[in-house]
Amino acid sequence: MFWRMVFRALGRQKKKMLMIAFTIALGSSLATAMLNVMFDVGDKVNQELKTYGANIRVVPQSESLLTEEFGFDDNVSQFLKEEELGKIKTIFWAFNIVDFAPYFESSAYLKDGEKVSVSGTWFKKHLELPTGETLDTGMTAMKTWWSVQGSWLDDGDDTGAMVGSAFSKRNGISVGDTISLFRKAEGKQRGQTWIVKGIFDSGSDEDEKVYITIKSAQKLFEKPGLVTSIEVSALTTPDNDLARRAAQDPSSLNRNDWDTWYCTAYVSSICYQIQEVISNSCAKAVRQVAESEGAILNKTQLLMLLITILSLIGSALGISNLVTASVMERAQEIGLLKAIGAHDAPISILVLTEILITAILGGIIGYFAGLGFAQIIGQSVFDSAINIKATVIPLVAILIFVVTMAGSVPSIKLLLSLKPAEVLHGR
Repeated sequence: MFWRMVFRALGRQKKKMLMIAFTIALGSSLATAMLNVMFDVGDKVNQELKTYGANIRVVPQSESLLTEEFGFDDNVSQFLKEEELGKIKTIFWAFNIVDFAPYFESSAYLKDGEKVSVSGTWFKKHLELPTGETLDTGMTAMKTWWSVQGSWLDDGDDTGAMVGSAFSKRNGISVGDTISLFRKAEGKQRGQTWIVKGIFDSGSDEDEKVYITIKSAQKLFEKPGLVTSIEVSALTTPDNDLARRAAQDPSSLNRNDWDTWYCTAYVSSICYQIQEVISNSCAKAVRQVAESEGAILNKTQLLMLLITILSLIGSALGISNLVTASVMERAQEIGLLKAIGAHDAPISILVLTEILITAILGGIIGYFAGLGFAQIIGQSVFDSAINIKATVIPLVAILIFVVTMAGSVPSIKLLLSLKPAEVLHGR
């Protein structure tokens, strides 16, 4: 008898129930889309930000790398070993390492005696990793915002160079010109000539530099197989109190906190793991980049959460109006049920059951529509698909239940206030 009354009531109010289902579907679809994007946005935002440079810098433990005259001390412990770079991709968070590039930096001199900063690096290096995998990495992938006139260097081009726009303008250098660099060593000049293959505009102090292959730089400064620093671009998790405590002193953590920190992709834990595999190294976060990533990610997630909450509040208000209107239309029916002995509780359960059935239908439709919206957002904003999270299903179900119940409260209050005598006499 109860279910017969439920389905007859649904049949008599098809239009109103469809409107309720549509309202719930809208809220469900937006909640599904936003929650899926929110849970997946961390990697997506990080991937976008990785195109704007490295967030970790690795240097030798000894900071006294430069001497006043020759650029370097002869102590090998003040350098990093190029042969160890592949080990960066063997750490626990290896898959979070997007790109990395070594640098050999020092000062050289032009023919007229002008001092210039020279940096040897990998441009696009093909690596055979210790794990048996292969990887293409280097500065080309990490400096995508550079505006280059001419072309990027190839790693095998030891006769080519790239010069900064400020340096080229001051010295009247164009693409195709030659540039000779010298270093002072043991009382005599040692130098080499390069062909300018590209002029870059970075919008920073790098525009004063000259870039050559790392092999050329090592040869010029007679430091084969050594590098002065490494830039690493890694996908990281925004810092919290645990990450900040660990960054100050990892040994201060207890065992549980240590395991949590080490197995989470905080920038400090990735730095620590890099130090474990690169001998004589000190890895530090580029704080401006790392903190900006965390701030942008947190604000993006907060924005999506607010959109979800506001959409559900809107759905609750819509449900409240529609259900209240439905109860008012059925006032005589409800008054008659009360007059023949029905109590408030069974009548309230009857109305709520009708609404919940409608909510389930609208929620299912909205969930699948939301999956489609999530993919549209992913492709249009991040140019990649959004990974569907199974945890969103129970979350959406709970949210829809709460919203439906909240929206039904005013109508249930109205239902409880109805008096059979007044309703049946048209008052």
